[in-house]
Amino acid sequence: MVQTVSTPAVIVDLDIAERNIRSMAEEARKAGIRHRPHIKSHKSVYFARKQLEAGSTGITCAKLGEAEVMAEAGIDDILIAFPIIGEDKQERLYQLAQKVKVTTVADSVEGATAVSEVGERLGRRIPLYIEVDGGIGRCGRQPGEDTLQFARRIQSLPGIEITGLLSYAGQIYGEESREEIRSTARQEAATLKNTADLLREAGIDVPVVSGGSSLSSKFAGELEGVTEIRAGNYIFHDVGQLSMGMITVDDCALRVITTVVSVPAPGRAIIDAGSKTLTTDTMPFSKGFGYIVEHPDIEIFKLNEEHGFLSYDPASVSLHIGQHLTIIPNHACVLPNLCDEIVGFRGGVPVEKIRIDARGKNS
Repeated sequence: MVQTVSTPAVIVDLDIAERNIRSMAEEARKAGIRHRPHIKSHKSVYFARKQLEAGSTGITCAKLGEAEVMAEAGIDDILIAFPIIGEDKQERLYQLAQKVKVTTVADSVEGATAVSEVGERLGRRIPLYIEVDGGIGRCGRQPGEDTLQFARRIQSLPGIEITGLLSYAGQIYGEESREEIRSTARQEAATLKNTADLLREAGIDVPVVSGGSSLSSKFAGELEGVTEIRAGNYIFHDVGQLSMGMITVDDCALRVITTVVSVPAPGRAIIDAGSKTLTTDTMPFSKGFGYIVEHPDIEIFKLNEEHGFLSYDPASVSLHIGQHLTIIPNHACVLPNLCDEIVGFRGGVPVEKIRIDARGKNS
């Protein structure tokens, strides 16, 4: 397999990725929850279409740039899960909303007003989710009364329609066991449900309750009150979930093929994949900068831009110059954005090159 690609190469096992897509779609169906996958994990029209074909009700984008690319490809139901702030963003939202159905989020009067002004220009209300802090202190109103008072402040804006609540409980990736992950998933759902009920009791309808990461979505059937999940990383998986015991190596679709280019000392080697191929993200429950499939005990202990530094026990591991290694990245979502294209494999054979259409679309 590896002899057919020039390293370092980011590859994806299409059979695994498609299995992951089907599995998540089935979990959502069984739970009676809509799935609106987050495409920031792959930034590819190819994979977005695979997710839609499996039953997704639309897609989620991190930024306007991603949404613009997906809209140009004919995907017509898009959630932008990021505040629209700035006149340039308003103009781009206006142009986009003329082509496709766009929903977006706000957690400030300024953000909601910006979206409303776009809706007024369009002559219709733009669907808006109120973002609720899921516990990581990133964006979002505080659950409960704060969200209710915010909803009351913005509900009269003429260019928006409050259609849902949205949260992201990113702290779930720091939990240490399956039961802790399940508990955090349930807690996110309960927080959203209680806040949605509070708004409904006050006469503010919120038909959509949107939550669920790739981890919490594994417990979709237990997310009481949630009507929509937005899993993203699940399509590839990575060391983040592998080190927590939530998946196996066979569930990891995205890999990096790399070559040993130097063995400068016993127990030390250099590979041709550095920070420009892998990611400098670290994981709380694993060492180094990736998992080497052939030799899990080897640690990638340092990255330069073009070099990866390996440390291992020379008594049990022998590496030679020219040897190929397969790495599961710590955080798969970063890698596609570092590539113009990735190579799709089936049965160990490269079958197609997949364009990363929204690469670099970070605004």
